[in-house]
Amino acid sequence: MHSAAAFRERTSGISMTIEEKVAKTLAELGAADAQGVESAFAELRRAAEHERAELIARGASDEGERDRVCKSLRDRWLARKGGLLSLADEHWLKSASKGIKPVAGRQFNEFRRFAACLEFENLIEAVPLQQAAERQMELSLSPEIVRPTPRDLTLPGFCRPAGSIHPISRMRREIEDIFLNLGFRIETGPEIETTYYNFDALNIPESHPSRDDWDTLYIDSKTLLRTHTSPVQIRAMEKYGAPVYIITPGKCYRRDNPDSTHSPMFHQIEGLAIDTDITFADLKGTLDFFAKKLFGEKVRTRFQPSFFPFTEPSGEVAVSCFVCDGKGCRVCKESGWIELMGCGMVNPQVLRNGGIDPGKYSGWAFGLGVDRFAMVKYDISDIQLFFQGDMRFLEQF
Repeated sequence: MHSAAAFRERTSGISMTIEEKVAKTLAELGAADAQGVESAFAELRRAAEHERAELIARGASDEGERDRVCKSLRDRWLARKGGLLSLADEHWLKSASKGIKPVAGRQFNEFRRFAACLEFENLIEAVPLQQAAERQMELSLSPEIVRPTPRDLTLPGFCRPAGSIHPISRMRREIEDIFLNLGFRIETGPEIETTYYNFDALNIPESHPSRDDWDTLYIDSKTLLRTHTSPVQIRAMEKYGAPVYIITPGKCYRRDNPDSTHSPMFHQIEGLAIDTDITFADLKGTLDFFAKKLFGEKVRTRFQPSFFPFTEPSGEVAVSCFVCDGKGCRVCKESGWIELMGCGMVNPQVLRNGGIDPGKYSGWAFGLGVDRFAMVKYDISDIQLFFQGDMRFLEQF
C-alpha cells in the first residue's frame, strides 16, 4: 500500500488526536516513504493553522484574557518541553529511518518556519479585542456623539521605511538553505564553553598555541568564550550518536585586535556528517556542490593538504574567482583563487570522545567564516563595517 494512503488509513481508522500522533514514530503511523512523511507534516500544519484561526475568530474580551489564551496556544505548540513541535522533533525526525531522514528534516524545518506565526507577539497582533470592537460600533451608532471631520483619503499615507536583512544574516541563511536542502539539520550550543568541549574533546593538546591567553578569551581556567563552533559537534555526537548530519552556525570569540580583516567577535558555520562508509570523496563532492550553488555553476574547487588536530587527513578548500573566472583580479589578489574553508575527515579520537565507535563509523567536517564569505560575495573590504551599525552601509542590502 502507498505510504501516504497507509498513513491516512492508520490514523483515520482510529480517532487519534494530534498529541497522540506526534507521540508515535513515523513508522508506527505508517509513513514509510517521502509522500507519507509529507502527509504527516501536512496534517500537523493543518492542525496548527486550524487552532490559530479558531483563536483569532473567537477573539478576547480584554487584554488579560488575550495574553492568557495566546500564551496557552503558543506553549502548546512551541514549548521546549512537551510542545508539539518538540515532540515532532523527538518522535518523527530523530527516530526516522535513514531512507526518509532527509525528507523528514526538510519537512520539519519547513514546519518550524511555518510555526513562527504561533509566536506570542504574532498571536497578540492577530487576536481582536471584543470590547474595543463593540465600543467602536456603539460610537458609530450613537447620534449624540459628535463625529470628527473625516480625513482626506487622497493624502499620502503614513509609511515607515522598510528595513533590510543584515548582510551577515543574509549570507548565513543562504548557506543554511543549501545544507538544509541536502538533509542536514541546524544545531546550536552555548557561547560560553568549557575547555573540555572547546579543546580537549577536539584533540587539541595543552601545548597548542590556540590555548594561550593571548589567543583565547578566558573567563576562568576551565571556562572561556568559544573560539569556534566545533564544541557543538561533540555535544551533538553525545546527544544523537550516529548517524548525524548537522551544521552549526553561531558567534565565536578570539583575542584579535580589530582591523579590516579581524574582529574579536565573528561568525562561523561548521558542518559534520557521520555515517557508515563515509569517505573523503563524499566530502569533496558535497563541498563542490555547495560552492557551485553559492557562487555559480562555473566555479571550480581546489583541495590542498593541511593540518588540523581534529581532522585527519585535513585540507584547505579554494574556489576559482567568480569575478574574473580565475584570470586574476583585485578580489582574488591576482591569484585566480579564493580560499574558502578548512575541512577533513574526523579524527578517530574525536569520534571516541563523542561516544562513537570509529571502527564502525567515519565522518567529515568543515568550518567556514560567514563574515569572510559575505566580504567576498559582496566585495566588502573592511569587516568592521558589519558591526558599526552605519545605516548608509546597511541600506545597500
